[in-house]
Amino acid sequence: MKLIVTGGAGFIGSNFIHYILANYPNDQVLNFDKLTYAGNLDNLKDIENDPRYKFYKGDIGNTKALESALSIMNGVDAIVNFAAETHVDRSILAAGDFVQTDVLGTYTLLEAVKKHQIKRYVHISTDEVYGSIEQGSFTEESNLQPNSPYSASKAGGDLLVRSYHKTYGLPVLITRASNNYGPFHYPEKIIPLFITNALQGKKLPIYGDGKNVRDWLYVEDHCAGIDLVLRKGQVGEVYNIAGENERENIEITRLILKELGKPESMIEYVKDRPGHDRRYSIDCSKLRKLGYSPKMSFAAGIKKTVLWYQANREWWEKIKEKQAEYNRFTTEWYQKLKK
Repeated sequence: MKLIVTGGAGFIGSNFIHYILANYPNDQVLNFDKLTYAGNLDNLKDIENDPRYKFYKGDIGNTKALESALSIMNGVDAIVNFAAETHVDRSILAAGDFVQTDVLGTYTLLEAVKKHQIKRYVHISTDEVYGSIEQGSFTEESNLQPNSPYSASKAGGDLLVRSYHKTYGLPVLITRASNNYGPFHYPEKIIPLFITNALQGKKLPIYGDGKNVRDWLYVEDHCAGIDLVLRKGQVGEVYNIAGENERENIEITRLILKELGKPESMIEYVKDRPGHDRRYSIDCSKLRKLGYSPKMSFAAGIKKTVLWYQANREWWEKIKEKQAEYNRFTTEWYQKLKK
């Protein structure tokens, strides 16, 4: 299979490329990535010389760049779209960037799929499009009720994808996963931020009372789920991918500190962010019918993730040093929350 993976230099995209090349010796992958602040080719250094892998720098909203990439990877079988703005905090301060990438970028990709009659288009979405749920779990049939500019932009992209299947018959599939964690996770999300802050002796800023609940999915299990949808999913369908590991944020924080042998005095409670969803939970029984089953337990996954960040300080220290914008953003953001 010949694949174009958009956003392949990011956290989940780079893990997915590793997964494909490790499990399918005859597959070829072209990584199409704009290399924004979260795109990092260091994530793929170990395979950069693999003849089955190519990289093309481009924006999914740029038709000419997409056409060029499609000509390089002649005879593309599928596009798997990871390219997105994803950080909720950033979306609150700069919503326009999210609409540009997550909605208009999706439109450009769909037009390319239609023009070139590509056999499969897998759109990577998020459980956040469903909004918050107090009890039970969302299914693929649940209403979309996004509560942040980020989740709203992702919901907008999802609806465009659905419309292109209904209107034009495009062979699209949508996956909606719970919160991911694991190697190469950019240190602005809670798990990698808290691990790296603890290793640097910095405070771990937790929103509100810390009792917001998320379902945690180890990134390799997510990649296996996406691959299953890519190869066996029914076109036009949505598939939830769950980790089935629901935890409160404060529980996650304490577990990270325990793994690192750090005191709980490093926890700093800050003012809750606007529109902060209380609980996410999704039902993935539909994907289980295709044979999906997450393999990584949360305890083992956190231990493995903490060890990875301990062993790869150069990777994340370089990011924190190089990304002055990231440092300024987080500092200013947490200062605003304290006021």
